[in-house]
Amino acid sequence: MKHIIDLHWLKNLTFDTEVDGHHLQLDAAIEDGGNDTGPRPKKLLLVALAGCTAMDIISILSKMHVELDDFNVIVQGDLLEDHPKRYKKMHVIYQFKGKDLPYDKLGKAVKLSEEKYCGVRASFDGSIDLSSEIRVI
Repeated sequence: MKHIIDLHWLKNLTFDTEVDGHHLQLDAAIEDGGNDTGPRPKKLLLVALAGCTAMDIISILSKMHVELDDFNVIVQGDLLEDHPKRYKKMHVIYQFKGKDLPYDKLGKAVKLSEEKYCGVRASFDGSIDLSSEIRVI
């Protein structure tokens, strides 16, 4: 399977693309020569990781009949100071909210996503230091 993205230049540092039928506009900050009309590309790596693992976990927990009141995934990325300024580390915080949540099932869902299902995380393995934690509220 091959995925293809066609990114089209609009003006200055503003670009547009279509992903799964949805338009996405990228841009740089004004101080960097952009118009600030869209997110920066690098931060989309954090969004991709959060989205991939979140979808895995909700799907797995649904099959385990675990009901959540709320769930979010927070991804913190640490950048290198020198060019190319890439992420050297990402820390994922899985934040679950609910009553009497089975911690063992939450942990199993996270582990399955991290080690087996999340293709975005697997793409980062070996090139970025990845860590995570589970918080139950």
